[in-house]
Amino acid sequence: MRFHKIANVNKALEFIESKGVKLVSIGAEEIVDGNVKMTLGLIWTIILRFAIQEINVGELSARDGLLLWCQRKTAPYDNVNVQNFNTSWKDGLAFCALIHRHRPELIDYSKLSKSDPIYNLNLAFDVAEKHLDIPKMLDAEVMVNTVVPDEKAIMTYVSSYYHCFLGMHKAETAANRICRVLKVNQENEKLMEDYENLASDLLAWIRRWMPWLANRSSDNTLDDIRKKLEDFRTYRRREKPPRIEEKGKLETLFNTLQTKLRLSNRPAFLPTDGRTIKDINGAWQGLEQSEKGFEEWLLSEMMRLERLEHLAEKFRRKCALYDEWANGKEQALRSTDYKSCGVYQIKALRKRHEAFESDLGAHQDRVEQIAAIARELNNLRYPKIGPINQKCQAICDQWDRLGSLSAERRRRLEEMERVAEELDNLHLTFAKRAAPFNNWLDSVREDLSDLVIVHDMSEIERLVKAHHEFKATLPDAEQGFRGIIDLEQQMISLIQHHDLDRSLLQNPYTDLSINEIKRKWHDVQDLVPKRDGQLQQENHRQQNNERLRQTFAEKANSVGPWLENQLEQVLAIGMGGRGSLENAINQLKGIQQNAYNYKPRLDELERINQEMQENLVFEHPGSRYSMESLRVGWESLMTSINRVINECENQILLRDSKGIREEQLNEYRASYNHFDKDRVGLDEEQLKSCLISVGYNIRPGREGDQDMQRILSILDPNRMGRVPFDAFLDFMTKETADTDTIEQMIDSFRILAGGKPYITADEIRRELPLDQSDYCLRRMERFRDPSLPHGAYDYVAFSHSLYSQ
Repeated sequence: MRFHKIANVNKALEFIESKGVKLVSIGAEEIVDGNVKMTLGLIWTIILRFAIQEINVGELSARDGLLLWCQRKTAPYDNVNVQNFNTSWKDGLAFCALIHRHRPELIDYSKLSKSDPIYNLNLAFDVAEKHLDIPKMLDAEVMVNTVVPDEKAIMTYVSSYYHCFLGMHKAETAANRICRVLKVNQENEKLMEDYENLASDLLAWIRRWMPWLANRSSDNTLDDIRKKLEDFRTYRRREKPPRIEEKGKLETLFNTLQTKLRLSNRPAFLPTDGRTIKDINGAWQGLEQSEKGFEEWLLSEMMRLERLEHLAEKFRRKCALYDEWANGKEQALRSTDYKSCGVYQIKALRKRHEAFESDLGAHQDRVEQIAAIARELNNLRYPKIGPINQKCQAICDQWDRLGSLSAERRRRLEEMERVAEELDNLHLTFAKRAAPFNNWLDSVREDLSDLVIVHDMSEIERLVKAHHEFKATLPDAEQGFRGIIDLEQQMISLIQHHDLDRSLLQNPYTDLSINEIKRKWHDVQDLVPKRDGQLQQENHRQQNNERLRQTFAEKANSVGPWLENQLEQVLAIGMGGRGSLENAINQLKGIQQNAYNYKPRLDELERINQEMQENLVFEHPGSRYSMESLRVGWESLMTSINRVINECENQILLRDSKGIREEQLNEYRASYNHFDKDRVGLDEEQLKSCLISVGYNIRPGREGDQDMQRILSILDPNRMGRVPFDAFLDFMTKETADTDTIEQMIDSFRILAGGKPYITADEIRRELPLDQSDYCLRRMERFRDPSLPHGAYDYVAFSHSLYSQ
């Protein structure tokens, strides 16, 4: 009855729906009443669910998976290009290629021609029906004569091929597994090569700069030091920052590579000698050590050389004044003019010599000052000390000769019978007053012409105070000057009064003239206001320097705590106070972006610091932070951000690959942080305590020591002495991890080889893509059995080599 028919169809529909198929607008009444459209739709739904939907290839399913399966199977065949389920099958070659790929003895594909599609189609349909038990669902003439053949019919027919050859699908699965392993190895090799190249480049850069930073020779000129300071600033601003990023990238690359190797059951990566992370860090620390204090040394060396140049110039000026004074003195002392002089002339000569000895004593201080400056230049390692020493020695030798000659001349004159009694007291008084006053004028002119070089307000205040004290002595000096002028006027009046020869105005006791003393006195009067201007200008400069110090201190005291706060946040996130790992990465990237936005404040401090150095301001006592400490703080912040982000990313990789729960991961992190007191990784004792705290059984006594050695060989293969968190987490989850193994790889090759202990090149090329098959054949050794054909390869040894790189 109709009622029973409807009930029977409903049972079928209920079963279909129980398999997860949604039936839209299909009812039992339409099927019972013979609705062709509904019936065909139901049949196609059944075909999709039970013949096509269960097909899975790679990460695809259903239609796309079936199409990918066809493309892979027919890829080695000429004239076949499967792009769809309609026109790609019209010439019949795709069907023939599928049969030949799995059953090459049934069809001779090399004899088929694209120009005879009906023959190709019928051949495929007949062979499939006779030998593969696949019913003939398509008509060759209809397919050839239809512009676009029916896609559903071809897809249904092709799915029968897929299910027929499903038993042979094991080989494809094995091939896919081999491809995945080979791809992992190739990616790891690329990462290893990138690491080696990056490490070599970074080490070469460090070795290039180390000697330059370590060279702190004192044989430099002032221009050399200024050039070195400019080069060092270029190094800090342009050379080093990209290398800091390279170092962080290198550590990230190393950690990522080790994580990938552990996830794929590969041994840890051991860089070549001299290129391990420990070597890189050691070289970097050596660079930092060489760099430490280099800028301070350059600035102190520049101050030293500037002081040396100032002392050298002062030495030259004093020597010039000495040479001016000593010119002709030796010849005069060696003279024997007293032998032809009368008594009065001899007395005059004696008085003149007394005036000379007074002058000689007055110049003793200058000679001692010259020698003291020369000694100081020697002690400060003045580069051009040779001429200085020669000149100083020449002056000292001449001074000794002058002393000896003076004593000798005095003795000779004293031996004379009498001395001149008419020696003019006015001349003698003038000579005695003029000589020290002239010496004072020379010293004052030298002091007033001295360069003004100070480095802080206290020094300029001392100079200003000394200058004011000097100006307070000028009235007394002017009285002395007026007294000398009065002496000269008295001599002129005396000669005029007695109508004497004006040649008697020539003073026999000194070479100083009243005009020379007047000239030097007027020089002093002109130099005093100039000195006032110099000191005022320098005072303004030091006030500006003080403003720079205060500005630097205010900004540095703001930037420093901000950097410390950001670093504390990064470290807190790295310690686990962050929620999920994804949330931690978002927080870190937010801090990183804030740091980039904050960078202009640090750049402004760099500008202020450079301006201070250019103005020879090297101290800023109001600041708790130096520019160097702020640079180090910035570099530490950026390095810590990158390191913690990398740690989180690796933990996500571990968590996702091993299926570990977030709660379990947090538990492991909390236990690890509890024992990682110094935040540099766990040593052996800390690791043992941490393992026990998470429930890992460590046996007591010698057996426990053996357990720890075995665990350390896994967690610390490079013998760094510290175990990072990602290695600890990988160890705790590895027994439940779903990873590939050597045995699995060998089984996969054995399937491709049909159970044989060796595999041929044709079998490898037939099942693997071109690049993967070439990779295998380049590295696979020949099978060592002379009875086998030449093309036999040892896939067992090759599999072991993949897991021992």
